[in-house]
Amino acid sequence: MTIARADFIEGLAKGLAVLESFDTERQRLNATLAAQRAGLTRAAARRHLLTLAHLGYLETDGSYFWMAPRVLRFSGSYLASSRLPRALQPTLNRLSAQTGESFSAVVLDGEEVVIVARSGSYGAPSRVLAYGLHLGARLPAHATSTGQLLLAALPSPALTTWLKGRNLARLTPHTLTRAAELRRRLAQIRKDDYALASEEHELGVQALAVPLRDMQGRTVAALNLVLSGAPQSPQALERTMLPLLTEAARELRALL
Repeated sequence: MTIARADFIEGLAKGLAVLESFDTERQRLNATLAAQRAGLTRAAARRHLLTLAHLGYLETDGSYFWMAPRVLRFSGSYLASSRLPRALQPTLNRLSAQTGESFSAVVLDGEEVVIVARSGSYGAPSRVLAYGLHLGARLPAHATSTGQLLLAALPSPALTTWLKGRNLARLTPHTLTRAAELRRRLAQIRKDDYALASEEHELGVQALAVPLRDMQGRTVAALNLVLSGAPQSPQALERTMLPLLTEAARELRALL
């Protein structure tokens, strides 16, 4: 959404930018690193870091800062109050119990997708869980089945804006790194109404995703299955797993 400039609290935006500077690549930041990642001066970054530590959202050794458990209040509040995770959880658990595989519901957030609900393990391969496919995990949209599916659902002008000047990082030899390639993939996904990514984000991992639409036909999330180990042929996945995902998405539509 857009707001009037007079309504924009710049200090709050800067503080959140500092908080968002922490990720799996940089789990500990000093003022210099935080300034670089948040686009602030070192002095401003230092003040924000100290304030966040004072409020309990960061911990520090006096030089470096890292996230404190209090930041989980944000995700906990979202999961407790949002309809989407609560509506999807029973279906995800049922699919996992039925197949022994891992299922997730994912939304698009900028250049990444975020897992907002995931199934219980029910015998799902522990290796999949070990590689960060946990609740709240953020993954690059261009290299994942869910991300490609959600990008394919964007209106053409929005997709053009998303792609403009964006670096599509190569994560494996199979990752699509050129905008033209990705556009062709997205066009095929719109036609098929599902996405299959094979070893594009991580070697040895396949993922199959279908759209989750509300009663107005808007794609609000993606439902996906993640498989590790010996790869399965697209034909086998389309025959065995795609009908399960498609039927689950159809059943969920009335709840979204």
